Amino acid sequence: MILAGDVGGTKTKLALGSLHDGSLRLEQIRSFESRSYPSLAAVIEAYLALVRAPVERACVGVAGPVLNGEAQVTNLPWRMSEQHLQRHLGIARVRLLNDLEALAYAVLVLGPQDLVVLQEGAAQPKGPIALLAPGTGLGQAYLCWDGQRHRPAASEGGHADFAPNDALQDQLLGYLRAEYGHVSWERVLSGPGLHNIYRFLRSRGEEEPPAVKARLAAGDVSAAISELALAKADPLCSQALDLFVSILGAQAGNLALIYMATGGVYLGGGIPPKILPQLRESSFVHAFRGKGRLSPMLERIPVHVIVNEEAPLLGAASCALEL
Repeated sequence: MILAGDVGGTKTKLALGSLHDGSLRLEQIRSFESRSYPSLAAVIEAYLALVRAPVERACVGVAGPVLNGEAQVTNLPWRMSEQHLQRHLGIARVRLLNDLEALAYAVLVLGPQDLVVLQEGAAQPKGPIALLAPGTGLGQAYLCWDGQRHRPAASEGGHADFAPNDALQDQLLGYLRAEYGHVSWERVLSGPGLHNIYRFLRSRGEEEPPAVKARLAAGDVSAAISELALAKADPLCSQALDLFVSILGAQAGNLALIYMATGGVYLGGGIPPKILPQLRESSFVHAFRGKGRLSPMLERIPVHVIVNEEAPLLGAASCALEL
């Protein structure tokens, strides 16, 4: 029996994984509010007290860099150590890995039912694969062929410098630079990033109707912006989401070039499945392909959205099987 985990700034999900007839199966999936616990060890202890199952190996994806078996979540005050977790929890083998590296492991075991195609393309079976996952933050990862199989690798490219590609995005960069100093891709391609885009558009003199203001103040601002945009209930929300999608397409195309991702580009995270109607419209694919002389190559690269919510857990469990 193995333990699989997915740690984010908002919530932590845990599950038990086992093999059944050669297929990986997840059971006893539970979700915990991350900030309600002082540490990852405390969350795992609470989970194991619920499921009461012996665990031999554990693998946990973490929303942040993992160095020498130690990690700290980017948007959460937790410090984690593989050795500490092994000793404290009495689990023989524990592996911490970047959450997008865990998602990269999942790409190797996902089926057609777990994916939505944005661009068909023609994947090269041994070609590199790129992942981009906007959610609470922005994760990036890739997979490379080692001669026998694809090997996942982590990246913190979401914190690299945001690069605008038109006059409006130039203004967006200036607006955010005045507030944050350094402006990363995560400042625009994330839940808070969508709110940043909306605030920027409002700063240009756009009006906010009282009903929209009340809706945004009632809960998750970024989710409300997306919902109003998809329902075509507010022009400014629609403009914000369209700009978000265009920037997402451009960065997905950047990753395709950086990694020569002829094996495909995958969009994960919490946001893409929720805005599929907008992603299917032309702005995403147009921005993805808009790479000048290399546009014809981008047209041949498949692009998928991962719609299986448990993909990060599947990836962590898949990695645990290799321990």
